[in-house]
Parts: sequence; C-alpha cells; structure tokens
Amino acid sequence: MPTDSASTPPSPPRERILAARARHWQRTRRLVLVLLALWLATGFGTVFFARDLAHLSVFGWQLSFYLAAQGASLIYLAILGVYAWRMRMLDREFVRMLRDGA
Repeated sequence: MPTDSASTPPSPPRERILAARARHWQRTRRLVLVLLALWLATGFGTVFFARDLAHLSVFGWQLSFYLAAQGASLIYLAILGVYAWRMRMLDREFVRMLRDGA
C-alpha cells in the first residue's frame, strides 16, 4: 500500500535541526546561569551581609533573620517558577522553529 506523502510532513534538514538545537541550548544555558547567580547571591548575601542588615527590620524582625528564614525560601520558589515558565516558552519556540523552518 503506497503511503500518502501529503499526510506526513517532510522532516526538517539536519542543518536546521542542529542550528535550532544550538540556539535552544545557548538560551537554556544563559537562563540557568542567570538563575544560579541569583540563587548564589541570595544564599551568600543573606549570610555575608547579616550584620549590615541587622539594623533594618521587617514586621518587627531583623532583616537578616527574615531573609534567612523566609525571604530566601520565597526567592528560591520564585527561581523555580521562573525556570519552569521560561523553559516552557523556550521549548515551545524550539518546536516551532523545527516545524516552521525559521
């Protein structure tokens, strides 16, 4: 039985796939590096600047204690949310680049 070539889309050329993968991987690495830098700044900054932040208060607590107890955890959750949201967008764009040939 002959296959209908109109029902199956042609596969993209290998060069286009490799270029799309390279661009996707570059954007993914950039995102991970930025988020890891934010994670490092949050973890390191809370401890390193604790004495300097002690004179500031948030809801009656010293800012350094608040950042260590609550703020850093909220920032970590935000980092995870941003990563999931942005990676979903990058993955969809990658699939679109393969499908459309852009």
